[in-house]
Amino acid sequence: MALGWRCHPWYAFPKYEKRTKNRKVYVIFARAKIPVSTIRPEVDREGSWHGHRSHALPKFNKFSKMTRILLLSDTHGHIDESILKYAKNADHIWHAGDIGSLEVSDALAAVKPLRAVYGNIDNHLIRKEFPLNQRFFCEGVDVWITHIGGYPGKYDPRIREEIRANPPKLFISGHSHILKVMWDKKLGVLHMNPGACGRIGLHQVRTMLQFAIEGEEIKNLEVIELGKR
Repeated sequence: MALGWRCHPWYAFPKYEKRTKNRKVYVIFARAKIPVSTIRPEVDREGSWHGHRSHALPKFNKFSKMTRILLLSDTHGHIDESILKYAKNADHIWHAGDIGSLEVSDALAAVKPLRAVYGNIDNHLIRKEFPLNQRFFCEGVDVWITHIGGYPGKYDPRIREEIRANPPKLFISGHSHILKVMWDKKLGVLHMNPGACGRIGLHQVRTMLQFAIEGEEIKNLEVIELGKR
């Protein structure tokens, strides 16, 4: 069963929800009682990070410590202290496209190592700096990031054949400005879309996601609300 979250005007949350004083921690796959930490890739091998110029990233292997990820998308040229505050608490930042300006990516990369893809609104300068797709291993998890990718049951035609033939364990896209986390049971893929944290678009609430990867496990998934657009 696929469970999804939409960022506006209402959230659709799974059955089980753990609340803390200042934030919400959501457990997906509630009906099947499958914890996030059981998601494992089919292949266990070392993956390397590669980037552009100042965005080059270190290598990881299955013996790495837990890696905290901040996932954001659709900044559309906007960056502020509320975003950077969470960026400082992460180990790595992943941006799923529609960056909007190199000032945004430079500000993020100055805080923590950045991995990003370009989106449909990004100009030639951003497209020279970042690729259309990022396919890599973070510790033991096979990750694919692209801006326009769709979601389980409605993958974009550009990636549909490849994701069926060679599915990652974590598939990340942006573009829709709708926060969504879904499990593709058929392919064994976890899909994440962090929504939009910029101020341009139809979304009502600015959102991001943060989670951790430890070896082959994805855990501690949290929704970050940055307030109204």
